[in-house]
Amino acid sequence: MQTHYQRIGGEAKVRELVDRFYDHMDELPEAWGIRKLHAASLDGARQKLFDFLSGWMGGPPLYVEKHGHPMLRRRHLPFPIGVSERDQWMHCMGLALEEVVADTHLREELYRAFLKVADHMRNQASSHSFQTHR
Repeated sequence: MQTHYQRIGGEAKVRELVDRFYDHMDELPEAWGIRKLHAASLDGARQKLFDFLSGWMGGPPLYVEKHGHPMLRRRHLPFPIGVSERDQWMHCMGLALEEVVADTHLREELYRAFLKVADHMRNQASSHSFQTHR
């Protein structure tokens, strides 16, 4: 069985997904809430997300090799992440997935997986329900 990394098209496609994701974050007014949580230059964030996604999708474990265990939630605790931030992140990732991933089934699998991770990153109380639809 192929990994998500293989199914998406390997390194080039993961890099394209990351670039489209951060392009949307940088350009869309509706993503300003999460954009302002990042440095002025997104170059470092682009590389770290690429490294993380490489291993997370079943490819080379670049992030672990460079930085150790991701400890995603711990690394995101300094940033206020609530439902709005999660949804902004997912909006950018959803657009990137639609642009980069031609396989509908893979796109939906990845979207659901990203949504679980993005929801787990929330550290602000909210009465909103878990969003399952785009």
